[in-house]
Amino acid sequence: MPALQLLFLACLVWGMGARTAQFRKANDRSGRCQYTFTVASPNESNCPREDQAMSAIQDLQRDSSIQHADLESTKARVRSLESLLHQMTLGRVTGTQEAQEGLQGQLGALRREQDRLETQTRDLEVAYNNLLRDKSALEEEKSQLEQENEDLARRLESSSQEVARLRRGQCPPTQYPSQDMLPGSREVSQWNLDTLAFQELKSELTEVPASQILKENPSGQPRSKEGDKGCGVLVWVGEPVTLRTAETIAGKYGVWMRDPKPTHPYTQESTWRIDTVGTEIRQVFEYSQISQFEQGYPSKVHVLPRALESTGAVVYAGSLYFQGAESRTVVRYELDTETVKAEKEIPGAGYHGQFPYAWGGYTDIDLAVDESGLWVIYSTEETKGAIVLSKLNPENLELERTWETNIRKQSVANAFVICGILYTVSSYSSARATVNFAYDTNTGTSKTLTIPFTNRYKYSSMIDYNPLERKLFAWDNFNMVTYDIKLLEM
Repeated sequence: MPALQLLFLACLVWGMGARTAQFRKANDRSGRCQYTFTVASPNESNCPREDQAMSAIQDLQRDSSIQHADLESTKARVRSLESLLHQMTLGRVTGTQEAQEGLQGQLGALRREQDRLETQTRDLEVAYNNLLRDKSALEEEKSQLEQENEDLARRLESSSQEVARLRRGQCPPTQYPSQDMLPGSREVSQWNLDTLAFQELKSELTEVPASQILKENPSGQPRSKEGDKGCGVLVWVGEPVTLRTAETIAGKYGVWMRDPKPTHPYTQESTWRIDTVGTEIRQVFEYSQISQFEQGYPSKVHVLPRALESTGAVVYAGSLYFQGAESRTVVRYELDTETVKAEKEIPGAGYHGQFPYAWGGYTDIDLAVDESGLWVIYSTEETKGAIVLSKLNPENLELERTWETNIRKQSVANAFVICGILYTVSSYSSARATVNFAYDTNTGTSKTLTIPFTNRYKYSSMIDYNPLERKLFAWDNFNMVTYDIKLLEM
């Protein structure tokens, strides 16, 4: 019955679109009841022929075959997906332990990689901080060199202007030499310092012929009348002998010394060295023997309680004397006890580039030692840049006596004292320089000299006299050298 109802409903739906419809009920040949429903086609005027009906049936079969193939393909894919899902479900259960072990291995590798990266990061941070410190030191040194360059430019301009002014004028008459001076030399005229007329532009240079004051020994080297003992005036400087060469840029210029009056535990061989390139100079290298100094193996390194400045330090009677950085203070540092024993400001002394030697280097205050003791060489505003020489008490650094010279400090390369006589060197860079001026504290007079002096390495930043060894010590462009000298007894 349900089928008949559905058939009847379909006929009604189909009949809605037909023009005419007929329903008939009759028995067939076998006597069974047969219902017949007839409806006219809305589109076709007549029924198709048999061949056309077969074609339509074949088309329907082909479509059915294609749909069947698609269905089978879909079923195959579904079965494949179900199998894959089943395998994955089984693998999840059986592979849990292996997966955990694999994950733990990967986690350990990641932790090791993290530790390695953290170590590299720390190393990079340390290297970066070191680079920052080096950069800061280089910037400070660059600033210092720029300041020195500016000072040199100003001095050059000032000298050029003074040369031009002097060319337009006339030089004042010079005085005749006094009887107590060496033959062939002349005393420097006592110029009025208010006119800024200093010796390097106005004095008359006269050579001192060695033949007039010396007798030559068979080897051709000059000698004094009665050997090398006793005080006298400088008449000859030998060729430099190189003892040591600095290893780094910090040794471009510096100071080295031996004690002419050694005290226990030090000896005549004890040597000290200070590299003065850079800022915050505090290290003093000590060598017990000359061989240690020549080989570069210090026996001790002192770290000064305050930084020093320039190349003007000396060692005398067991103490190091030096100028404190950026100050006019002279410091006495006892080497054996490593303590500061005295400090003293030099009244009115220029410092930190006000009145240095010609090569610069903040050499405003230069300490010196001779047979009579400790000296300090400097300049002041009152003397308008002329050299001032003072005798110092080595215990408390009090000024015992002072002399004002007419030698302009910035026009000479360096200075030293022998037997109470101040000597200056004409150039720090010329290979053939001269000891060009002398000021005698005993007579208060100056004179010009032309004693040959060799700057073998063409950058002498320190020249000192050692009265015990009767030699000049110098620092020439990384090289520590000595010069033999000859004195003519007074």
